[in-house]
Amino acid sequence: MLKTRQLVVAGLLAAVTIVLGMSGLGLIPVPTPAGRATIMHVPVILAGVLEGPLVGAMVGFIFGLYSISTAGVPFLLDPVIAILPRILIGILSAYVFKITHKASLAAVAGTICNTAGVLGLAVLKGYLPWEAALGVAVLHGLPEVVVAAVLAYLLVRIIRRYYNFAP
Repeated sequence: MLKTRQLVVAGLLAAVTIVLGMSGLGLIPVPTPAGRATIMHVPVILAGVLEGPLVGAMVGFIFGLYSISTAGVPFLLDPVIAILPRILIGILSAYVFKITHKASLAAVAGTICNTAGVLGLAVLKGYLPWEAALGVAVLHGLPEVVVAAVLAYLLVRIIRRYYNFAP
């Protein structure tokens, strides 16, 4: 059974994910050939870190649904590819944080889960050749890991300090 706070956090972070996507604020310019790194998965990581794997999975599910509704590439119309890795971001981030007590490591794990999960499933299901997936993983994934780790570290630190979230 979820507590009221968990439901509120899940709703707020799911809304943040959607706002990041709809506004374009979820795409940060980076000096790589990719040009932009997404941070739309960061609220999913925060949900897992702050409230555990179930809340992380819930926010990840909403992120996955949003990905399908705004798919810019055909493989994101596949619910398995669009939703499953996003659910796993929140679950993996929660457990990495539980083991390490480091939000930045949870963010690294969650970001890799997102990138490897989406691209890996796209390769397995025949949407992408592995060479293309590897190129996208390097060009997009590496900047996203760095950006997510920094944001998660800072945001978790701020949220815990000012909003009474237990360690």
